[in-house]
Amino acid sequence: MKGIILAGGTGSRLWPLTIAANKQLLPVYDKPMIYYPLSILMLAGIRDILVISTPRDQSLYRSLLDDGSQWGLSIRYAVQHSPNGIAEAFLIGEEFIGGDSVCLILGDNIYHGHKFPDLLQKCASLQSGAVVFGYVVNNPERYGVIEFNDRQEPVSIVEKPDNPVSKYAVTGLYFYDNSVVSYAKSIIPSARNELEITDINNIYLKNGNLRVELLGRGVAWFDMGTPELLLDASSYIRTLEKRLNCQICSPDEIAYEMHYIDNGQLRKLAEKYKCSDYGRYLAELAETSVFRE
Repeated sequence: MKGIILAGGTGSRLWPLTIAANKQLLPVYDKPMIYYPLSILMLAGIRDILVISTPRDQSLYRSLLDDGSQWGLSIRYAVQHSPNGIAEAFLIGEEFIGGDSVCLILGDNIYHGHKFPDLLQKCASLQSGAVVFGYVVNNPERYGVIEFNDRQEPVSIVEKPDNPVSKYAVTGLYFYDNSVVSYAKSIIPSARNELEITDINNIYLKNGNLRVELLGRGVAWFDMGTPELLLDASSYIRTLEKRLNCQICSPDEIAYEMHYIDNGQLRKLAEKYKCSDYGRYLAELAETSVFRE
């Protein structure tokens, strides 16, 4: 399975924070925002990744993430020239996807929870159909909203409804088989002139090929589109890291724990960041875990 991180857009809800900097490059406590969706793909076992960003910001992402080899990944880059909708990612990434299935994650989404990596790896083994995730929110009118029947089966998804039929929002993480490319080509722009991911999800739903995984109380999800949500996410990460004495969504640590890199490479990464608490954490991890190898 291939992975795509969509990190485009103007971030207008965060202005003036994002006038000069892409939203996904902003800090979420001690790491750039894009580290969090990147970590989700890595935890799913996905190592071939395309980062889609704006023309202005592509060089910054290359500087931050390089080609991914430092983490045992392959990272490539593509441009979204204007915010034409989430589903455009599959048109931009058509050549990258090739004949494979694909996982798309939005660059401003954070997921964290017990056993969530197990669910990710299960979804990444998808052979046909699609998987999306539902999460209870207080403001469902901002999202694609899932309607269920009496048997708790999804029957429709409505994009940003005025009168939501449920509080279950579709989050920014999607697993699809290869049909998603042809489906993306078949949809037309919405009233707001965007290629809506909801239209693709409804095609899978109509064909009986959409599975909705409901994320319960054991999983936290943040969509960092406003200053308040960005602060909430930073506070959440800080609290967990301080209380648990660990890193949350560190690509360096995940690469090591997933055996994408060895202890020697982890030490090199720790040396690179040696002036920061992050680097000292990696150095300690390399030192204490060497006995496991």
